[in-house]
Amino acid sequence: MSSPRELLNAAKAEIREIDAHEVAARLDYYHVLDVREPDEHEQGAVPGALHVPRGNLEFSVEGHLPDKSVPIAVYCAGGVRSAFATKTLQDLGYSDVVSIIGGFNKWKDDGLVWITPRTMTASQRNRYQRHLLLPEVGEKGQMKLLDSKVLLLGAGGLGSPAALYLAAAGVGTIGIIDMDVVDASNLQRQILHNMDRVGMRKVDSAKMTLEAINPDLTVKTYDTRLGANNVLDIIDGYDVIVDGTDNFPTRYLVNDAALLKRIPVVHGSIFRFEGQITVFNPYVGPCYRCMIPEPPPAELAPSCAEAGVLGVLPGIIGSIQAIEAIKLLLELGDPLVGRLLTYDALDQSFRTFKVRRDPTCPACGDHAPPIQIAEYDELCMPHAVLA
Repeated sequence: MSSPRELLNAAKAEIREIDAHEVAARLDYYHVLDVREPDEHEQGAVPGALHVPRGNLEFSVEGHLPDKSVPIAVYCAGGVRSAFATKTLQDLGYSDVVSIIGGFNKWKDDGLVWITPRTMTASQRNRYQRHLLLPEVGEKGQMKLLDSKVLLLGAGGLGSPAALYLAAAGVGTIGIIDMDVVDASNLQRQILHNMDRVGMRKVDSAKMTLEAINPDLTVKTYDTRLGANNVLDIIDGYDVIVDGTDNFPTRYLVNDAALLKRIPVVHGSIFRFEGQITVFNPYVGPCYRCMIPEPPPAELAPSCAEAGVLGVLPGIIGSIQAIEAIKLLLELGDPLVGRLLTYDALDQSFRTFKVRRDPTCPACGDHAPPIQIAEYDELCMPHAVLA
């Protein structure tokens, strides 16, 4: 049987080691990989280093570094674990991997730049552990969610599931605008509320529910009507807007304000047994006016209060809105930019339609005039703001 020293020497004979100064001078070239334990990483790390503990390396690294041709510089505390890790990476097919001589201890001793990483608490690690297992999210992504701000337009049918899942996912700040009170007729679909809160302001009820789900959360409430006089101030500073409104004047108002502030809008709408979702990313994809240049007559656009809605339906559409918001925040996958996803509950089908930017769009077109924030109540009769 081989001794640990013999195993180390055998590993070093098959890898290439590199001086810390050489890596420090080329941090823009190397993907630096820290294979120490979490408590070691928390005390100090090389700037920009990817942290994958040695014990998880074989099963996790490919999710973090799918391109096996990228140059990787591996370090541990003193250069032992990094040698074994480098050998493992080579065995996994990585073609350009080096081990940093002397590890992080020598890096610090030589006066090279290092940082104290911002880390999550033990309770946060426990709460978000299923996210941390996803290479596409991990600790870096979860920290980004905790720093993110999402504004929900409405605490109704669509806002309820979206708010619940965004709060549970760890979005750090959720704003909610709604000027209504909880009514017993809301409870068939608006799951943020309950019978004990009938008559309570919806924003206050929503805040109570969300803070009970996640103590990390900051909930900002706006118990007011969204209008031309306040929309720019309210949406300012948010990373994503989740639109759960149910009337054309507000949708046009939000579209124009979001274009000015360059904030993506995750749009959702529901009607009877059908729903639809899309993402309006300013000047990247189409805006709401590209998709619907003019509102239909009021008699052809009844609200849910007039036409009805299956109670489960907003749960499906609002949940998809939450997914799209998280994808935007973490820059994951392919958001529904330029695509309209429709859902029919009766035949349980999804369909996707392309929506293209209109070069003549009066809001985001190539020769569009400066955007003016104005009220649009004259466009159609306003319905209830929320589903």
